[in-house]
Amino acid sequence: MNIAPPYTLLLADDHPMMRRALRLLIELERDLVVVGEASNGQQARDLVEQLQPDLLLLDNQMPELNGIEALRLLRAQGYLGRVLLFTASDAEQDVRDALRFGADGYLLKDSDPERLIDHLREVLAGKLVLSPSLASVLAKVLRAPYAASSAGLTTREREVLKRIAEGLSNKMIGNKLGISEGTVKVHVKNLLHKLGLRSRVEAAVWALEHLR
Repeated sequence: MNIAPPYTLLLADDHPMMRRALRLLIELERDLVVVGEASNGQQARDLVEQLQPDLLLLDNQMPELNGIEALRLLRAQGYLGRVLLFTASDAEQDVRDALRFGADGYLLKDSDPERLIDHLREVLAGKLVLSPSLASVLAKVLRAPYAASSAGLTTREREVLKRIAEGLSNKMIGNKLGISEGTVKVHVKNLLHKLGLRSRVEAAVWALEHLR
């Protein structure tokens, strides 16, 4: 998915004051545009399908459908935009599930608000963003056993996997390796299948633990 400014964002949070504060902060930036707001997970799904935002800023603890379940369903229906979980929950299982279902980042609501805009741009650039306070939780996720091995990967697939772990987009990987973006997509699809992984974010987590 090619993303270029101005970037469109959808805000999903069940607290109106939080959505308003986020909108006011984001609308100070010329390259970021809030195109919609959702107050629950189901509404977020509907608006994503309608608006196709570049980035969904998604709370987890919402009525009707929580954020992680909404994320799972959005990825299943083919949404390719960025998704950043922005929530109060630092539960290990929530972090694990968010990454497994294809989140591009996981930020806690007590994060420095002055850094939020930077984090949004990092996610839009294809980087994985996590709150520093989640380091210990992420370490547990990384130590989780995986049955898959990198032995079955081709040399090129290993190279692509390493670049994914660096947070590079398919286009950036192609430029670095001298191959087309379409070829990178094929390699990503193949390595995910071989490793039994569901998303490039999960692949990045796997690579950080298994590729040296």
